[in-house]
Amino acid sequence: MAGTITRLQVQARDRERVSVYVDGKFGFGVRAASAGSLQTGQMLTDEEIAALQEADVLEAAYAKALRFLSYRPRSEAEMVRYLEGKGLAPADLAAVLERLRRSGWVDDHTFAQTWVENREVFRPRSRRALAAELRQKGVPAESIQGAVGQVDEEAAARRAAQGRVRRLRILPWPEFRNRLSSYLARRGFGYEVIAPIVREMWQEANAGKESEG
Repeated sequence: MAGTITRLQVQARDRERVSVYVDGKFGFGVRAASAGSLQTGQMLTDEEIAALQEADVLEAAYAKALRFLSYRPRSEAEMVRYLEGKGLAPADLAAVLERLRRSGWVDDHTFAQTWVENREVFRPRSRRALAAELRQKGVPAESIQGAVGQVDEEAAARRAAQGRVRRLRILPWPEFRNRLSSYLARRGFGYEVIAPIVREMWQEANAGKESEG
């Protein structure tokens, strides 16, 4: 395929890619960013063409990785599974992953911290439940411990209960206790945390009313 570049043409279906014609025939396509260093009349060896194509594969994979990250942060294990699913060769996958690490897009410590912070605001969980979620994401134990270690279980359980108690406050005490306890248990909290929080929520919901006895 070695020869002289005779034309560079932006592709009609993808304006981010450029077709490179060598000796009057279509040779290969590259991303527009890679085509910036090319010009008509330039001689290309087989090795140079192979290097351009390899770089194009890496750029395309990196762009896909960034789109994958645009929906939410990802653990390194999630990113590896995604890139493997795209058929990326092991060496290319390692190169893309290293670039993502250097740019800060993939960082399991930050991912774990962000995951826990998000859960604490929107869907409070126990430390045990949070750790299980992060393990499912493939996060290393050290990053998990650092992220969940500072979680205040009592405060988290209280926030979770407050979001639910409005639906349960009209119930009699036994049903209120059972349903709120089950709700908190499903979020990983233990009895020693659940019991006092449930009673506290009942007392707040029924302030000024007759005690449940």
